[in-house]
Formats: sequence, C-alpha cells, structure tokens
Amino acid sequence: MAKGVKELEKKLLAMPKRVEIAARKAMEKGADELVAMMKRLVPVDQGDLRDSIGWTWGEAPKGSVVLAESEPDARGLKITVYATDYKARWIEFGTADRNTSGTGKPNKFAAQPFFFPSYRTLRKRIQSRIKREVKKAIRFVGPVTQSEA
Repeated sequence: MAKGVKELEKKLLAMPKRVEIAARKAMEKGADELVAMMKRLVPVDQGDLRDSIGWTWGEAPKGSVVLAESEPDARGLKITVYATDYKARWIEFGTADRNTSGTGKPNKFAAQPFFFPSYRTLRKRIQSRIKREVKKAIRFVGPVTQSEA
C-alpha cells in the first residue's frame, strides 16, 4: 500500500512540470504563428521593420517597441512580441492628423495595421491551443519523460 501511495505522490509531483512544459510549447507555437502573420501583413519598403519583428520569453530587447505581452503566470511565464524598428508604432497606428497643411491633404501618412489584424485573427486559436495542451498534460498521469523535458 505504501508503495502505491509513493508512486501516486511521484506522479502528482511530476504533473506541474508537465503542465508547464505543455503550456510553454503551446505559447511558443502561438508566438511563432503570430510573428509569421505579422511579417506577412507588414508593409515592406526595405524590409527593416519586417525583419525586426520577433518574440522572446520575458522582456523585449532594450529599445524595442513592445507590440504585445502575455500576463506572467504564477511561474513567471511571459512572452513578449516586439519590433526593434522604431517605425512599428507609426506604421501600425499612422501619423495622419486632422490638421492639413493648407493643401487639403493630411501632412502625415495613414495607418497600415499589421499587428492588431494578426492578433485578432489568431487570438482564439492560440488561447484554445494553450488550454487544450494544458488539459492534455493534466489528464496524463505519469513521470515526465526525457523527450518532454
């Protein structure tokens, strides 16, 4: 009887690690999808902005424009989507104002959104994947294998 209890205890202790691994993999796949779609939608002049879009665990590189961040969970898991090109915010939201320069034309350029359309398109898919993978990890009872870690 004591052996069964010890085995169960070992399996239960392995569960949080398995859940974290599953969540990490699902979050990474979602971030990859989001970045890929953003790169497809961003207007390309010389490619600097497109090439500067990426994601990382934790905080964005210094000087980057943060496009999105996940809320850190209890373990501190947090993904940040960023662009290192300073023009990202201007392209996404535009700089056109209602003032004109006497010519009747706006004196700046209009928005060419690439982030929010990507985010709105993929948000539910990414969230569903994370939930599904975490539930699968919770249902599976057994030790964490080498391939999972």
